[in-house]
Amino acid sequence: MIVERASLTKYAWLSIGAAVSTISLKAFAYLITGSIGLLSDAVESLVNLFAAVITLLMLAVAARPADEMHNYGHSKAEYFASFTEGFFILVASIGIMISAIGRLLNPQPLDRVPLGLIVSATASLINFIVAQVLLKVGKKYNSISLEADAYHLMTDVYTSIGVIGAIGLVAISGLHFLDPTIALLVALNILRTAYTLLSRSVYGLMDTALSAEDQKTVLAIFDKYRAQGVQFHALRTRQAAGRRFVSFHILVPGRWSTHRSHHLAEEVEADIRNSLSGATVFTHLEPVDDPLSYQDIEIDR
Repeated sequence: MIVERASLTKYAWLSIGAAVSTISLKAFAYLITGSIGLLSDAVESLVNLFAAVITLLMLAVAARPADEMHNYGHSKAEYFASFTEGFFILVASIGIMISAIGRLLNPQPLDRVPLGLIVSATASLINFIVAQVLLKVGKKYNSISLEADAYHLMTDVYTSIGVIGAIGLVAISGLHFLDPTIALLVALNILRTAYTLLSRSVYGLMDTALSAEDQKTVLAIFDKYRAQGVQFHALRTRQAAGRRFVSFHILVPGRWSTHRSHHLAEEVEADIRNSLSGATVFTHLEPVDDPLSYQDIEIDR
């Protein structure tokens, strides 16, 4: 698992390459057209570059194995990358809105629109392809930082689509206020992505429990063993980027030997690890007929 996640850094390099390419293309498109929409688009791509570099650094940290100072590994480092991306998206959207409002108050004609649109569309196509690759890999390995980078690139694509449409309308109608108006609307939509990334990162850093679907998987495994007279309680879970942590108590009949109880615990743990990728499982054996077994099942408050 550590080896697989270490290899994810190559996708961060892919994102960096895409950011450099699109910055160059969009900056050129702005210079030849004078469009505030294309300028905002280029600024967002610059943000993409900063975010991709941070993602690369955090993925390298997250791939490190557990050590004496970090007994549970370094996977939470990915949340810092995701939070930073969300923050950058937030800043970019505010910057776009400020620029758009300024241009609304002072409309200006655009130059060489067809060439600018072709260049911008090429940059958007690059972003779209890279975003789909990152999203697929991020979901496969449960990498929140790669997913965040993918969503960030897709917001860039949405921005570009809005900007290209606005500039096309400006060229056709001569209504120059459409350029900053569309840029303003797209910026507002980008705020939603920023909120999603920021909230998801905060929840992860706060040791939020596994999803309802994952917990349902664990409970289904418990049900499989109840027929043997085994009970379970004190289930606690948390997500740390690509790693899942599951702990619970196994209550076995008091007459069982330690050997038999231990082997059953190993079977349960193996079933959970096979069902939930990246899961680390902690179990505690207790006799089902001892009243003391039921005194520590509540969550500490």
